[in-house]
Amino acid sequence: MIHFFFENIDKIEITPSTIKWLEALIISENRKLGDITYIFCDDEYLLKVNRDFLYHDYYTDIITFDYVKGKTISADIFVSLPRILENAKTLGKDFNSEFHRVLAHGILHLIGYKDKTEEEITEMRAKEDFYLSIL
Repeated sequence: MIHFFFENIDKIEITPSTIKWLEALIISENRKLGDITYIFCDDEYLLKVNRDFLYHDYYTDIITFDYVKGKTISADIFVSLPRILENAKTLGKDFNSEFHRVLAHGILHLIGYKDKTEEEITEMRAKEDFYLSIL
């Protein structure tokens, strides 16, 4: 099941189609849906999570805590909505598109996709673009 919480930020609407899209992404990657919790927050909240748990002192748009067991995808995924908005503006994208890209990005990491090397980044972007195209 996919859950959504909001910390230090106004709620935004998460449509049933977004939930179905995330579920379809997981199934199409030959995985099972476990428990995924998205926690939407502001930059300062996510910075604190980054400092406290990962010992990183910088802003980011997403932090994923992986609880995957076998092919069952479970996680806590923290997402900074202001960071997504800023990234969307910088990239010349609309918020909705960047928002869904980040949601997919977290799931794709849980499935096993990485983004450290140029080759991995290219593969990750291709997967994100593919799933965005079927949204």
